[in-house]
Amino acid sequence: MSSKFKKRQRSQNSREPVRAKKHLGQHFLKDENIAGKIAEALHYSDYKNLLEIGPGTGVLTKNLIRRPVDLVAMDLDSESINYLETDFLMENREFFHNEGSIRIVEGDFLKYDLDLLFGEEDFAVIGNFPYNISSQILFRVLEMRNRIPEFAGMFQKEVAQRICAKEGNKTYGILSVLTQAFYHTEYLFSVPPGVFSPPPKVDSGVIRLQRKTDYKLSCDERLFFR
Repeated sequence: MSSKFKKRQRSQNSREPVRAKKHLGQHFLKDENIAGKIAEALHYSDYKNLLEIGPGTGVLTKNLIRRPVDLVAMDLDSESINYLETDFLMENREFFHNEGSIRIVEGDFLKYDLDLLFGEEDFAVIGNFPYNISSQILFRVLEMRNRIPEFAGMFQKEVAQRICAKEGNKTYGILSVLTQAFYHTEYLFSVPPGVFSPPPKVDSGVIRLQRKTDYKLSCDERLFFR
Protein backbone atom coordinates (compact mmCIF):
# COMPACT_ATOMS: atom_id res chain seq x y z
CA MET A 1 0.00 0.00 0.00
CA SER A 2 1.48 3.37 -0.99
CA SER A 3 2.12 6.10 1.59
CA LYS A 4 -0.21 8.43 -0.36
CA PHE A 5 -3.06 5.91 -0.11
CA LYS A 6 -2.42 5.41 3.61
CA LYS A 7 -2.55 9.15 4.17
CA ARG A 8 -5.76 9.51 2.14
CA GLN A 9 -7.34 6.62 4.04
CA ARG A 10 -6.49 8.29 7.37
CA SER A 11 -7.95 11.62 6.33
CA GLN A 12 -11.22 9.99 5.24
CA ASN A 13 -11.60 8.61 8.77
CA SER A 14 -10.99 11.86 10.64
CA ARG A 15 -12.47 10.55 13.89
CA GLU A 16 -9.87 7.80 14.17
CA PRO A 17 -6.63 9.05 12.61
CA VAL A 18 -4.68 6.68 14.88
CA ARG A 19 -5.76 3.28 16.22
CA ALA A 20 -5.99 3.20 20.01
CA LYS A 21 -3.83 0.37 21.34
CA LYS A 22 -4.92 -1.39 24.51
CA HIS A 23 -1.39 -2.45 25.52
CA LEU A 24 -0.37 1.23 25.57
CA GLY A 25 -3.41 2.21 27.63
CA GLN A 26 -4.55 4.64 24.93
CA HIS A 27 -7.85 6.50 25.25
CA PHE A 28 -7.74 9.45 22.85
CA LEU A 29 -9.36 12.67 24.01
CA LYS A 30 -11.76 13.95 21.34
CA ASP A 31 -13.37 16.94 23.09
CA GLU A 32 -11.57 20.13 22.10
CA ASN A 33 -13.24 22.19 24.85
CA ILE A 34 -11.77 19.93 27.52
CA ALA A 35 -8.41 19.95 25.74
CA GLY A 36 -8.50 23.74 25.91
CA LYS A 37 -9.22 23.65 29.64
CA ILE A 38 -6.28 21.30 30.22
CA ALA A 39 -3.99 23.60 28.25
CA GLU A 40 -5.17 26.55 30.36
CA ALA A 41 -4.18 24.73 33.56
CA LEU A 42 -0.56 25.84 33.12
CA HIS A 43 0.58 29.42 33.72
CA TYR A 44 3.37 29.40 31.08
CA SER A 45 5.59 31.67 33.15
CA ASP A 46 9.22 31.39 34.28
CA TYR A 47 9.97 28.65 31.74
CA LYS A 48 10.15 28.34 27.97
CA ASN A 49 10.09 24.55 27.53
CA LEU A 50 7.03 22.31 27.67
CA LEU A 51 6.85 18.52 27.39
CA GLU A 52 3.59 16.87 26.38
CA ILE A 53 3.46 13.17 27.23
CA GLY A 54 1.31 10.98 24.97
CA PRO A 55 -0.06 13.47 22.40
CA GLY A 56 -1.87 10.67 20.53
CA THR A 57 -4.01 12.36 17.88
CA GLY A 58 -2.94 15.89 18.86
CA VAL A 59 -6.19 17.23 20.35
CA LEU A 60 -4.34 18.75 23.32
CA THR A 61 -1.28 19.52 21.18
CA LYS A 62 -3.43 21.75 18.97
CA ASN A 63 -4.03 24.00 21.98
CA LEU A 64 -0.42 23.95 23.14
CA ILE A 65 1.07 25.11 19.83
CA ARG A 66 -0.84 28.37 20.27
CA ARG A 67 1.30 29.18 23.32
CA PRO A 68 4.69 30.96 23.29
CA VAL A 69 6.59 27.84 24.35
CA ASP A 70 9.05 25.40 22.83
CA LEU A 71 6.94 22.26 22.84
CA VAL A 72 8.18 18.68 22.70
CA ALA A 73 5.40 16.18 21.99
CA MET A 74 6.63 12.71 23.05
CA ASP A 75 4.86 9.45 22.29
CA LEU A 76 5.78 5.75 22.33
CA ASP A 77 3.40 4.95 19.50
CA SER A 78 5.06 5.13 16.08
CA GLU A 79 1.64 5.44 14.42
CA SER A 80 0.88 8.55 16.47
CA ILE A 81 4.31 9.96 15.65
CA ASN A 82 3.75 9.42 11.93
CA TYR A 83 0.33 11.08 12.07
CA LEU A 84 1.62 14.09 14.05
CA GLU A 85 4.59 14.59 11.73
CA THR A 86 2.45 14.58 8.59
CA ASP A 87 -1.29 15.25 8.72
CA PHE A 88 -1.34 17.10 12.05
CA LEU A 89 1.44 19.57 11.28
CA MET A 90 -0.01 20.31 7.87
CA GLU A 91 -3.59 20.72 9.06
CA ASN A 92 -2.72 23.00 12.01
CA ARG A 93 -0.08 25.32 10.56
CA GLU A 94 -2.31 28.35 11.08
CA PHE A 95 -2.33 27.85 14.86
CA PHE A 96 1.43 27.90 15.46
CA HIS A 97 2.54 30.70 17.78
CA ASN A 98 5.30 32.76 16.18
CA GLU A 99 7.29 32.76 19.45
CA GLY A 100 7.07 29.00 19.94
CA SER A 101 8.21 25.80 18.28
CA ILE A 102 7.34 22.10 18.23
CA ARG A 103 9.41 18.94 18.11
CA ILE A 104 7.80 15.53 17.81
CA VAL A 105 9.81 12.78 19.51
CA GLU A 106 9.24 9.06 19.60
CA GLY A 107 10.25 7.88 23.05
CA ASP A 108 9.34 6.66 26.53
CA PHE A 109 9.17 9.44 29.12
CA LEU A 110 10.01 6.97 31.87
CA LYS A 111 13.34 6.08 30.23
CA TYR A 112 14.24 9.02 27.97
CA ASP A 113 17.29 11.17 28.76
CA LEU A 114 15.53 14.51 28.97
CA ASP A 115 18.83 16.40 29.00
CA LEU A 116 18.95 15.59 25.28
CA LEU A 117 15.80 17.66 24.85
CA PHE A 118 16.22 20.54 27.26
CA GLY A 119 19.84 20.56 28.38
CA GLU A 120 19.88 22.00 31.89
CA GLU A 121 16.84 24.25 31.36
CA ASP A 122 13.59 23.93 33.28
CA PHE A 123 10.51 22.51 31.60
CA ALA A 124 6.84 21.98 32.45
CA VAL A 125 4.97 18.72 31.85
CA ILE A 126 1.44 18.23 30.58
CA GLY A 127 -0.60 15.39 29.12
CA ASN A 128 -3.55 13.07 28.98
CA PHE A 129 -1.62 10.29 30.68
CA PRO A 130 -2.09 6.55 30.07
CA TYR A 131 -3.68 5.29 33.29
CA ASN A 132 -1.47 2.19 33.44
CA ILE A 133 1.70 4.29 33.92
CA SER A 134 0.31 7.51 35.41
CA SER A 135 1.76 6.91 38.88
CA GLN A 136 5.16 6.12 37.35
CA ILE A 137 4.99 9.39 35.42
CA LEU A 138 4.29 11.24 38.65
CA PHE A 139 7.20 9.55 40.45
CA ARG A 140 9.60 10.54 37.67
CA VAL A 141 8.34 14.13 37.87
CA LEU A 142 9.07 14.06 41.61
CA GLU A 143 12.57 12.73 40.90
CA MET A 144 13.13 15.65 38.51
CA ARG A 145 11.45 18.29 40.69
CA ASN A 146 14.52 20.54 40.48
CA ARG A 147 13.78 20.95 36.75
CA ILE A 148 9.96 20.86 36.68
CA PRO A 149 8.27 23.95 38.19
CA GLU A 150 4.78 23.15 36.91
CA PHE A 151 2.78 20.08 35.90
CA ALA A 152 -0.78 19.51 34.69
CA GLY A 153 -2.58 16.51 33.34
CA MET A 154 -5.33 13.95 33.34
CA PHE A 155 -5.37 10.87 35.57
CA GLN A 156 -7.94 8.30 36.53
CA LYS A 157 -10.23 10.27 38.85
CA GLU A 158 -9.47 8.23 41.95
CA VAL A 159 -5.72 8.67 41.44
CA ALA A 160 -6.10 12.41 40.82
CA GLN A 161 -8.13 12.76 44.03
CA ARG A 162 -5.56 10.74 45.97
CA ILE A 163 -2.70 13.00 44.78
CA CYS A 164 -4.57 16.10 45.92
CA ALA A 165 -6.13 14.70 49.10
CA LYS A 166 -5.45 16.59 52.32
CA GLU A 167 -4.43 15.11 55.64
CA GLY A 168 -7.40 13.54 57.36
CA ASN A 169 -9.12 12.62 54.11
CA LYS A 170 -9.72 8.89 53.70
CA THR A 171 -7.85 8.90 50.35
CA TYR A 172 -4.78 10.60 51.83
CA GLY A 173 -1.79 8.30 51.33
CA ILE A 174 1.67 7.82 49.85
CA LEU A 175 0.97 9.71 46.61
CA SER A 176 -0.51 12.60 48.60
CA VAL A 177 2.42 12.84 51.01
CA LEU A 178 5.21 12.55 48.45
CA THR A 179 3.68 14.98 45.97
CA GLN A 180 2.63 17.59 48.51
CA ALA A 181 6.06 17.61 50.10
CA PHE A 182 7.34 19.43 47.01
CA TYR A 183 4.31 20.78 45.12
CA HIS A 184 1.09 22.63 45.76
CA THR A 185 -1.61 20.35 44.38
CA GLU A 186 -4.99 21.30 42.98
CA TYR A 187 -7.81 19.13 41.63
CA LEU A 188 -9.25 21.18 38.76
CA PHE A 189 -12.17 19.29 37.21
CA SER A 190 -13.60 15.87 36.38
CA VAL A 191 -13.97 14.37 32.90
CA PRO A 192 -16.57 11.74 31.87
CA PRO A 193 -15.67 8.63 29.83
CA GLY A 194 -17.69 9.67 26.78
CA VAL A 195 -15.20 12.31 25.63
CA PHE A 196 -12.59 9.63 24.86
CA SER A 197 -12.19 7.14 22.04
CA PRO A 198 -12.47 4.42 23.11
CA PRO A 199 -14.18 5.47 26.35
CA PRO A 200 -12.51 4.16 29.53
CA LYS A 201 -14.54 2.42 32.20
CA VAL A 202 -13.78 5.11 34.79
CA ASP A 203 -14.09 8.87 35.20
CA SER A 204 -10.98 11.03 34.87
CA GLY A 205 -9.68 14.04 36.74
CA VAL A 206 -7.37 16.90 35.78
CA ILE A 207 -4.89 18.23 38.32
CA ARG A 208 -2.25 20.96 38.53
CA LEU A 209 1.00 20.87 40.49
CA GLN A 210 3.00 24.02 41.21
CA ARG A 211 6.38 23.60 42.83
CA LYS A 212 6.72 25.19 46.23
CA THR A 213 9.05 28.15 46.64
CA ASP A 214 10.91 26.23 49.33
CA TYR A 215 10.72 22.57 48.37
CA LYS A 216 13.78 21.32 50.23
CA LEU A 217 13.04 18.90 53.05
CA SER A 218 14.47 19.30 56.54
CA CYS A 219 15.29 15.59 56.66
CA ASP A 220 17.10 12.92 54.64
CA GLU A 221 15.14 12.84 51.34
CA ARG A 222 16.16 9.29 50.49
CA LEU A 223 14.96 8.10 53.87
CA PHE A 224 11.74 10.10 53.43
CA PHE A 225 10.97 8.38 50.10
CA ARG A 226 11.86 4.95 51.48
